[in-house]
Amino acid sequence: MVTIPIIDLTAFSNGDTITRQNIIKQIYQACHEIGFMYLQNSRISKDLIKQVFSYSKYFFNLPLEVKQKQPWSDEFNNTGYVSLERERLDPNKPGDLKEAFNVNKQAAIRIDPSILAFYDSCTELANTVLQAYALALELPEDFFITKHNQQNHTLRSLHYPPLQTPPKSGQVRAGEHSDYGSITLLFQDDVGGLEVQTPSGEWIAAPAIPDTVVVNTGDLMQRWTNDMFCSTKHRVIIPSDNRVNQSRYSMAFFCHPNDDTEIACLESCQKEQSPIYPAILAGEYLLSRLQATYGNS
Repeated sequence: MVTIPIIDLTAFSNGDTITRQNIIKQIYQACHEIGFMYLQNSRISKDLIKQVFSYSKYFFNLPLEVKQKQPWSDEFNNTGYVSLERERLDPNKPGDLKEAFNVNKQAAIRIDPSILAFYDSCTELANTVLQAYALALELPEDFFITKHNQQNHTLRSLHYPPLQTPPKSGQVRAGEHSDYGSITLLFQDDVGGLEVQTPSGEWIAAPAIPDTVVVNTGDLMQRWTNDMFCSTKHRVIIPSDNRVNQSRYSMAFFCHPNDDTEIACLESCQKEQSPIYPAILAGEYLLSRLQATYGNS
């Protein structure tokens, strides 16, 4: 049975060569087999995470008319408030039972010092993960970092409100989807609902584990690696118990390459099969996926 591994990052940063190689091997295995992992000892301050969640709750508790003064307007900017059911991650299902607020680096600077500090901390952690990915794929350790140095990332606050009325047929809190970029860092509360699809098609729970960060691989990394690393489908279901009456909060940091980065099959990933995907610019791919996500809403 496939499970989501828990990997301690401490040894990657300051362990000896053999210990470090073991961590890189664990990360490779996680990316290759399931596309998800829990990272311990990320070095992101617990107090900072609490501050960011507190700010998120404050924002989502504001009246709707106040939140809508900062609306998500288009896929080119991809920042601002996304109202309930506005987004449809699974295009074949009703709109998602969630609301969100997206910020980029420039927006984070304007909003709140804790948001900016968290954005910067997530960027630092993402670079550490990208360094491990590069080493796992027999590439120079800064290979991916240099292709993400414009910090074209999106920090997304998410709120899944208590269910007031029965959901529509097939409606969930977040529809089945894969992420669009390189990697995603996810911080979640303990309400639960996140599920990950295994290679056999089974759905398994990915509950909150204290003092860990969930990391998953996105579509562009899967394309880059010729399917050696998998961008796994996941969703957030509606709880079947009394948690349906609770709000669920999470923070997702979507790490995306510089827009002008060409995503083409890496040479070290062509050992077993020729390139599966045509080359594409990272920015073009992101736009196409965002247009699909919001186009039917």
